[in-house]
Amino acid sequence: MRGDFELRTQSGEVIDGGRGTVALCRCGLSAIKPLCDGTHKVGGFHASGGDRER
Repeated sequence: MRGDFELRTQSGEVIDGGRGTVALCRCGLSAIKPLCDGTHKVGGFHASGGDRER
């Protein structure tokens, strides 16, 4: 995500993304969920379907 946004937990607490562009974890392996920390690369996660970014 890029730009002006605010992430919140299910209970409504603000999650600090730490910067203006963040990626959300889809693989479930990140140590800083809900944010992506790149662990999917070593975990071998690949999203199913759709176009992949190259």
